[in-house]
Amino acid sequence: MATSFPLQPLEIMAKNHAILATTGFLILLPVGVLIARYARTFTPMYTVFPVSRVKNVELGANNTSFPPSFYRWFPVHFVVQLLLSGPVIFAAWYYGWKTSNVLGLGHFLDPHQKMGLVLLILYVVQLFLGLFTHFIKLRSPFGPGTRPPQNYFHVFLGLVILILAAEQVHYGLYIEWAFATGGLHVVPMAAKRAWIALIVIFWVFYLVGLALVPKQFSQESRARNGPTRTKSDEKGLNNQSGDVQSAA
Repeated sequence: MATSFPLQPLEIMAKNHAILATTGFLILLPVGVLIARYARTFTPMYTVFPVSRVKNVELGANNTSFPPSFYRWFPVHFVVQLLLSGPVIFAAWYYGWKTSNVLGLGHFLDPHQKMGLVLLILYVVQLFLGLFTHFIKLRSPFGPGTRPPQNYFHVFLGLVILILAAEQVHYGLYIEWAFATGGLHVVPMAAKRAWIALIVIFWVFYLVGLALVPKQFSQESRARNGPTRTKSDEKGLNNQSGDVQSAA
């Protein structure tokens, strides 16, 4: 806001709302998504039981779902998406509500206000869906070793929230700020460039992370079925067998 006079109280509230909303929806939530996308491939899948024991001890003969103890990435994902993002997002919503009160124009009347409510509802729904997906393991209708529909919907809804949030922040920067504050101070170009940078950085990292999906599925398959013996493994076993016979 590059002008000679300071921000007015209304502008300060609107600025706080903008900063918190951007931090929550365009920084913290995307970080949580990328943690889940990358960490499930680059961190060990299990926490307590070695893979060789999981098939018999944890999964059982008729259960193809992974137990909650498998996912080492989940606690970090949970902390970022709920304990870090939650307070920031609700604080942003509070400042938006307070700004509307000061303006005296009512709530949920213009597109920015309506989308803000939609995003808050979707965020809460996504939190509950994530907990349900992680802790309640339903049998997949797609067959053994596959994920049930709610897993895919959780991913889909998360991406929808990020897309809507990106548009919401854009609307706030280019339209809502001038409408709510009267245009006393303009939004600096640095804020608009930061919006572009956050969008590009997230989607580049996310799309690159999708290339890791085959490796992730391969790891999960080995965890379910036990490690597949390679030719070198079989050769080593044969050598060990020969040594034992020679010793006998």
